[in-house]
Amino acid sequence: MAKRTVPVFPKAQRQLEELGERLRLARLRRRLTQAVVAARVGVSKQTLAKLEAGTPSTSLATLVRLLGVLGLAQDLDHLAADDELGRRLQDLDQKAPPRGKSKRPPIASPSEPTT
Repeated sequence: MAKRTVPVFPKAQRQLEELGERLRLARLRRRLTQAVVAARVGVSKQTLAKLEAGTPSTSLATLVRLLGVLGLAQDLDHLAADDELGRRLQDLDQKAPPRGKSKRPPIASPSEPTT
């Protein structure tokens, strides 16, 4: 049975291609060949080429291993670290105190000053 591929939205495809290009440039700055990096990551040269081309079928685990080989594993800690939208949605979902009559005793009016 053929493997089913899920379509990728154009913006996501561009992001994958840009990520692949950044990974390729990082590899070239380190003067490493595809063969050397592929061996260190534990994949074939074809798989590494697909990752650098932005092919969405490569696994996340392969990406994590590649980042480790390139010395960029700390960059994973920055992904989705600042989820401002999620925090706002979470705050909106929190229940507010009930509205209505307060159970606090009424505040006494200040007494008239004596003369």
